[in-house]
Amino acid sequence: MLALFFASAGHTQSVTDGDTIKLAGVAYRIWGIDAAENKQLCPDGWPAGRAATTHMREMVRDRSVACEPKTTDRYGRTVAICRADGLDLGAAMVRAGHAWAFIRYSRDYVGEEALARAERLGVHAHDCQPAWEWRAQRR
Repeated sequence: MLALFFASAGHTQSVTDGDTIKLAGVAYRIWGIDAAENKQLCPDGWPAGRAATTHMREMVRDRSVACEPKTTDRYGRTVAICRADGLDLGAAMVRAGHAWAFIRYSRDYVGEEALARAERLGVHAHDCQPAWEWRAQRR
């Protein structure tokens, strides 16, 4: 069954971080990506987490967002493919270098990551540690 949730531009939507948005109070973890944590800095001091959050906010600002649920994560969040005016937010975050393809769960954005890495965009320009490694070191 296909279930979509829509939020009108600027209404009932917010960005938690680079890979989580809220629509009408429901948290949606973006499918297939892992963005730097809000407090995560790269070795050169670049604020990867804040940059990812800012980029996500810019992509959803004044746009209609639709999310297609795929599964639920261990924190109870709905994992979904979300689009802002048709733009796949996961693909766009990875392509801009603000997130990694989360190949543990999906290979959907491997191509976008290869392009961002080749062009040294975002996290790839700053030799940032992937978010899952950064989190593991802090547990």
